[in-house]
Amino acid sequence: MNAPVAAAPASPVLVPPARRLSVRTMATYGFGSVAYGVKDAGFGTFLLLFYNQVVGLPSATVGLVIMAALLIDAVIDPAVGFFSDRTRSTWGRRHPWMYASALPIMIGWVLLWNPPHGASETTVLAWLFVVAVLVRSAVSAYEVPSVALTPELTSDYDERTRIMAYRYLFGWAGGLTMLVSAYTLFLAPTAAFPNGLLNRAGYGRFAIAGAVLMGLAIIISAAGTHREIRNLPRPPIIPQTLRENFRELGQTVRNRAFAVLMLASLCAYTNQGIGYALSNYLYSYVWGFKGAVFAYLTVSLFAGVVVAFVVAPRLGKRGGKPRIAMAAVLLGGTIQTLPYWLRLAGAFPEVGSRALLPVLFGCFILSTACNVSAFILGASMMADVVEDSEIRTGRRSEGVFFAGSFFVQKCTSGVGIFAAGSILAIAGFPDKATPGQVPVATIDRLTLIYAVIYVAVACLSAFCFTRFPFGRAEHDARLSRLAQVPDAESLAVRP
Repeated sequence: MNAPVAAAPASPVLVPPARRLSVRTMATYGFGSVAYGVKDAGFGTFLLLFYNQVVGLPSATVGLVIMAALLIDAVIDPAVGFFSDRTRSTWGRRHPWMYASALPIMIGWVLLWNPPHGASETTVLAWLFVVAVLVRSAVSAYEVPSVALTPELTSDYDERTRIMAYRYLFGWAGGLTMLVSAYTLFLAPTAAFPNGLLNRAGYGRFAIAGAVLMGLAIIISAAGTHREIRNLPRPPIIPQTLRENFRELGQTVRNRAFAVLMLASLCAYTNQGIGYALSNYLYSYVWGFKGAVFAYLTVSLFAGVVVAFVVAPRLGKRGGKPRIAMAAVLLGGTIQTLPYWLRLAGAFPEVGSRALLPVLFGCFILSTACNVSAFILGASMMADVVEDSEIRTGRRSEGVFFAGSFFVQKCTSGVGIFAAGSILAIAGFPDKATPGQVPVATIDRLTLIYAVIYVAVACLSAFCFTRFPFGRAEHDARLSRLAQVPDAESLAVRP
């Protein structure tokens, strides 16, 4: 399972110190993930529902359009990572990108939830495609350089897990804040809209609030970590032709550990995307959630995130990141789908019973804790891949690796929404349906297809985690070898 460590390269390399970061640095750095959390909650939870049930477009078509936008992301994400790695300024490699992304993200987010009224279906679908690309490109310009700071801030094997725990804590906090606001304020039931999720005007207010929150999170995080710029690696840049740049990029991503994590994360995040996109359908039509219940739901989900924040770094330290990530994915998939299996078997509390919410929310807390723990450990393992690549290629390519990881995460709102739209179509779920009036047979088909796919994909993700080729011992040995290579900071940075 462990890959041999290659000989240290002759070219100069640079290893950040293995230090423990202050709580202030952790908090301001992690707070930037609020922006991604807001985007993820909107894209994953409401976008399909909005364009399908509110605007009135076919669910499968909406899912296809959003997934098609991933083709653009496949080019933009690695480009942002690559050029971020090669950026040199008085503000370092990452911060110029972070500051510059705030305004485009805010503008794109407002446009996404305000498609033109009265336009043809083709026009609205084109609007969705173009604005979705704009939003996700702007988010890439922030999130890829931001998360690439993780392996630059410290080379400590366990501290990286702690950093990622903070990022996921704030990311989920941002997303869940928007969920609570949506369910209790912007999309709350009214006399005109007993099902507040169908209130189009509410989505406009939801968009403005999200845009403001994302902009503040980005600026606060960038400004709060600005003082760390002087401590970050400053590897030299060698002038290259465009062809040489592409050859270097290809050499970097041909890394076994990177490929394994990409596959494991693709499965895990696709599951999250399917769950997000179907969540409002499952909550409203299967479990009969209304009004304040959505707020209680959000509290239970965040409780699971807090458990992961506390537990994941400790388990990763004691049991090894790959093994714990594998176990977390399997356990999370089992608990996530358990209520649906039991419901189909007639063994779960019925809708309206007192036992339903406590049992259901208990499952949500445990499954969220497991799934988020797997995400935290997977992201920490990606940071460790940086030194594995560095000792093989002589380059630090944090931006490229995390661009790949981020592209996989965005499959949450691409492949996940496409799969969810397809599931709804296969189940024969009606457009603009009213909760309580959908045939039981349709609900059963929906939950069965969802549970089967979720478990199957979780098993694939767990298998991939078992194939990760190194752990703590190999990482520490690699750092020792890199420490013997001449310090790149002593060399002049070439343009």
